[in-house]
Amino acid sequence: MSLASVARSEDRLLLPTYDRHKILFERGRGVYLWDSRGRRYLDFLSGIGVNALGHGHPAIQSTLQRQAARLIHVSNLFFHEYQAELAKRLTRISGLQRAFFCNSGTEAWEGALKLARSYARAQNKNGHAPKWRMIALDNSFHGRTFGSLTTTGQAKYRDPFAPLLPGVSFVGFNDGEELKRQFDGSVCAICMETIQGEGGIRPLSREFLQLARQLSQSNGALLILDEIQCGLGRTGKYFAYQHYGVQPDIVTVAKPLAAGLPLGAILTTNQVATGMHPGMHGTTFGGGPLACAVAIEFLKVLDKIQPHIREVGSYFRTGLEKVKSQHSCVREIRGLGLMLGMDLNSVELAKTVVSQLLRRGILINRTNETVLRFLPPYIIQQKHIDQVVRELDSALSAALPRSQPNSKGVISTRSRH
Repeated sequence: MSLASVARSEDRLLLPTYDRHKILFERGRGVYLWDSRGRRYLDFLSGIGVNALGHGHPAIQSTLQRQAARLIHVSNLFFHEYQAELAKRLTRISGLQRAFFCNSGTEAWEGALKLARSYARAQNKNGHAPKWRMIALDNSFHGRTFGSLTTTGQAKYRDPFAPLLPGVSFVGFNDGEELKRQFDGSVCAICMETIQGEGGIRPLSREFLQLARQLSQSNGALLILDEIQCGLGRTGKYFAYQHYGVQPDIVTVAKPLAAGLPLGAILTTNQVATGMHPGMHGTTFGGGPLACAVAIEFLKVLDKIQPHIREVGSYFRTGLEKVKSQHSCVREIRGLGLMLGMDLNSVELAKTVVSQLLRRGILINRTNETVLRFLPPYIIQQKHIDQVVRELDSALSAALPRSQPNSKGVISTRSRH
């Protein structure tokens, strides 16, 4: 089937929710994808962080084939052999004690918000003023369901669906003074991404995250961390919060968990888990045997490759910093491990560079308007990074005038090539 025929069919049949690039992908292997014309692309987006082991990883393929032949789905009214094993592995690496499995990141976040409210209600049996408010961050993104949108601090995602749910207020990113002003005894949870993804690859400051932990602990509120994009090895540790020396009460994960299959999880403590009992929450498809078996295999591989993630992540950042030093249009390099962003000084420039790299056979995307987002598979090698850095430097040079002021206002004459 051709790209043109697929595009025509989608235009006639699908809800108009995506503005797709005019590429029809047909297969993938390792860090590469091939389109319907046979052209190869170096994948430095990995399905927005999903294909963390690349495409067609042999351990994942073997598990898929073996388990699909045995059992794909069984209702959560019954047991299967993989949920407890997957929960055991996730709780071991997270420092938490309980898990709930669902289908996606937004569903995990939705469940985490419900858990926070139900736990607060269960703790309020002595008649104190109820805890129900939640504090979230400006510029955040937690998903597209109503609860997730309610805690998402970006108007472009929220406004088309207003009014949203009550009880959520926002504080400025890393603004500790505003957090202290807004926090009081009515707050049941502080909700945030350890590293904002759609918000432009912005890590929380150590001081801000530690303050959030202190405030929540001082008044019986919960700290909920969204690690759907930054968790499960992306930063070089199992979880991004492990760089901060802070332990949350609830953490949500999804994207790479089942190596391309839909699977999300809520992780929490034994104490917070008392806020749920049978019948209060559930899912039809979440935590099925196929997805859980693949997720276990993914975690086995992740155990072995974290040093590699840290090594190539550091190498990649060094390369991006070198590009920054040569182009005054680059404002900042942000992120940890293999979750990196390059903030440019122009929306149009960022669009142009993404398009230029696509034409050069490299997949990245743009987030928060001006930020080039890099989420490559964990299996990339230095040679792949060298190619991306080289083509990025060339794309920036091609997109800019021959002379432009640098950050100090001095004219730089960098020739095109």
